[in-house]
Amino acid sequence: MTTTASILEQYGPRDTMEYDVVIVGGGPAGLAAAIKLKQQAAEKGSEVSVCVLEKGGELGAHILSGAVMDPQALTELIPDWKEKGAPLNTPVSEDRFLFLTETGAISTPHWMLPSCFRNEGNYVISLGNVVRWLGQQAEALGVEIFPGFAAAEVLYDETGAVKGVATGNMGVGRDGEPMDSFQLGMELHAKYTLFAEGARGHLGKQLISRYKLDEGRDPQTYAIGLKELWEIDPKMHKPGLVMHTAGWPLEHDTYGGSFLYHLENNQVVVGYVVGLAYENPYLSPYEEFQRYKTHPEIRKFLEGGRRISYGARAITAGGLQSLPKLTFPGGALIGCDAGFLNASRIKGSHAAIKSGMLAAQAAFEALGANRQWDELSAYPQAFAQSWLHEELYKARNFKPWMSKGLKLGTLMVGIDQIVFGGKAPWTLRHSKPDHAYLRPADDFAPINYPKPDGKLTFDRLSSVFISNTNHTEDQPIHLTLKNADVPVQTNLSKYAGPESRYCPAGVYEFIKTDDGQDKLQINSQNCVHCKTCDIKDPTQNIVWITPEGGGGPNYPNM
Repeated sequence: MTTTASILEQYGPRDTMEYDVVIVGGGPAGLAAAIKLKQQAAEKGSEVSVCVLEKGGELGAHILSGAVMDPQALTELIPDWKEKGAPLNTPVSEDRFLFLTETGAISTPHWMLPSCFRNEGNYVISLGNVVRWLGQQAEALGVEIFPGFAAAEVLYDETGAVKGVATGNMGVGRDGEPMDSFQLGMELHAKYTLFAEGARGHLGKQLISRYKLDEGRDPQTYAIGLKELWEIDPKMHKPGLVMHTAGWPLEHDTYGGSFLYHLENNQVVVGYVVGLAYENPYLSPYEEFQRYKTHPEIRKFLEGGRRISYGARAITAGGLQSLPKLTFPGGALIGCDAGFLNASRIKGSHAAIKSGMLAAQAAFEALGANRQWDELSAYPQAFAQSWLHEELYKARNFKPWMSKGLKLGTLMVGIDQIVFGGKAPWTLRHSKPDHAYLRPADDFAPINYPKPDGKLTFDRLSSVFISNTNHTEDQPIHLTLKNADVPVQTNLSKYAGPESRYCPAGVYEFIKTDDGQDKLQINSQNCVHCKTCDIKDPTQNIVWITPEGGGGPNYPNM
């Protein structure tokens, strides 16, 4: 296979563009940072050049979230967002929290809900649509946004500081060789580079390792969130209704739960979240989600409706004790690339926006002092003094408690949040990464999941189809293996091939070769970029790398 060095020798050097700040990722964190930088420049009468790279074909194409949005950070960023037409159209009208058994449900009285489960003043949104609107605000301020260009490589100067990124080459064949359509990637140099790739960012992961940003921190922990958008019977539609459940169909020792949010236009979003620290290799988060929809309390909303879209994405859920060091020479991690999600509130977009703003303030101050490629130490200092830090501190024990089982977790979260107000005199720790929790298949019986009916429940491939996922057919497989023998010799023999179940898109399947041998087949065309395989693979043999820009899902309004 042709290497990057040999391609550069043949086609290079790459063209270079210079900016004050380059931002990798056009989600809420990245766009908030870009907007804040331009706002500060306008206030000071100065100039700052800002570029945002987005690997999706358009802004919002890869954005997937519940979502109920706390508008606090957005109001700080753009106080007149209502007047400017931000798509926060559905105020929360009612909160419901149910504990499900297989056929029944126990409703929690509103007065018993901890404040983290209350949503007065919040909005049911499509985060993809909010991101598209944020992109319009950024472009109006002069931010340069390049959708369809994936940052594939971090660039370093001779001192080891980050000096920017390079976009991936286009038109490389499956064999790694340039095709007739080949286009060399471009280098984007910056005085500071902010990484806002979302959960388990490909480049963020490399930066955390290179600079040991997780040293002294708890291991990060994740969940997978699966979501569908439905158009339902108007008689069952209750705009602003926010419903969460815990319990069935998961076993009580497995972290997870559901959401069902009513948007405008007779639409609802229904989703399921499963913590990736689960032990049973036979568990399939996708199948649990489909089974959940058959519960009488959920089925009644969806029956007679029409499924419009589907998607899945990993969620960074470790909280405050798993946050890595946020800065390194030449840049910083923001949003879910760092892990700012508040798992207790099931919200991350407000935290992403706030983190982007804080990093932007630090970068603007540094640029004003004619600095470059050093550490933006003012960013973590400002975070430590912010309302976001206080919020995450109060939530720090939620995920550790809930990981101890539904009954004990619910009791202790209630004590932690209601009795102590999130300020209990102890902090629980995350002891090991999610992949280390998987146990051998011999310890469990296979789970017999019901077949999909095509009306309420669906198979993976029909779901991937409505995610509008596509990758250029002949490009290199972006789901790479460190050792090609491990999937069969270890994952299949010891763990019954869990990659065929934890992947929500049918990317991985074990097949028989002509001579009867087992083989892992990787259907990379199906990949929705959820990153679950990179997180949950028990041997950490699978490494997700950036595919050609513009590939992956194309979510319309998720």
